[in-house]
Amino acid sequence: MAKSPRPRPRPRAKKPPERAPAGPRRSRLATILKWAGAAAVWMVIAALGAGVWVSIGLPDLDEALKTERRPTVTIQAADGTEIYRAGDLVGETVALKNLPPHLMQAVLATEDRRFYSHFGIDPIGLSRAMVRNIRAGRVVEGGSTITQQLAKNLFLTPARTITRKLQEMVVALWLEWEFSKDQILTLYLNRVYLGAGTYGVDAAARRFFQKPAARVNTYEAAVLAGLLKAPSRYNPVASPERAHARARTVLGNMVAAGYLTETKAADAARGIQVAVVSAPTGNARHFVDWVLEAVSDYVTAGGRDLVVKTTLDLALQRQAETAMGRAFMAADRAWMQAGEGALIALTPQGAVRAMVGG
Repeated sequence: MAKSPRPRPRPRAKKPPERAPAGPRRSRLATILKWAGAAAVWMVIAALGAGVWVSIGLPDLDEALKTERRPTVTIQAADGTEIYRAGDLVGETVALKNLPPHLMQAVLATEDRRFYSHFGIDPIGLSRAMVRNIRAGRVVEGGSTITQQLAKNLFLTPARTITRKLQEMVVALWLEWEFSKDQILTLYLNRVYLGAGTYGVDAAARRFFQKPAARVNTYEAAVLAGLLKAPSRYNPVASPERAHARARTVLGNMVAAGYLTETKAADAARGIQVAVVSAPTGNARHFVDWVLEAVSDYVTAGGRDLVVKTTLDLALQRQAETAMGRAFMAADRAWMQAGEGALIALTPQGAVRAMVGG
């Protein structure tokens, strides 16, 4: 009997390959993503909280924009004698299209060249200012945009604190959201303080040049733009030489920004005299300008009239003016070139009793 063939053994089924355990690299990536997500959430929460905290104490921005009138400012000597009254020196509200191009160019070239490209805050300008301040070891440049300056002038206090600076940025962003660039520039030019109790370029042009802002020439526009840095120091009535030097700097800025050629800037600076009008007061004109600049940030749109009682002693002020006049006469007789002079009388507590020059 034939033997039956021996059955072949079935091949064993192959076991599926076992998965290798997750390596440390994948585990680290998951951990990083988890912590990054958590950090992002907390950053958003912190940013929202900071925004709410900074916004606390901000004025009603819509209401502040409605009123154009600035309150009257009255300055009194120590005995109550009125030495200056500013009145409503706001001038006409001038539309941007009615102002000469060189006036806007002078302001933009000096105050904010990237005005039409930034979002209210200029990171490039802030970085440059920070580097310059660190190198100088003191504050030599602020880095604030025109929008930030408008925010400070219209809505905020002059306090130099981190909170106030953050509020300034918040208001600047709000202004950029609510208004066009041309509207912001129009508000700025019509509200900014320019010295001698004047607010806005039209009031300043009428005060210093006896003409409306729409008719100022290139040199006069440079003088007005130069006042923005320090209205009292560069007042063309009280300090014509300083005003002229500052105007030349502004003209140089206009050349650098591409608004003027060097030839036209030189022509503008030559042979054109600032129209010197009467000083704001016969008594202590430098003192008055100093006080007006000091209180300008407190004179807010829609606010109450302001009475500033000072420590000025009128009798001592007259003696100081007489003494300075005699000193200049003596210098002339001695062939000494004394172009400028200053005298300040202070009490031991720091109160100003007399001020001549500045």
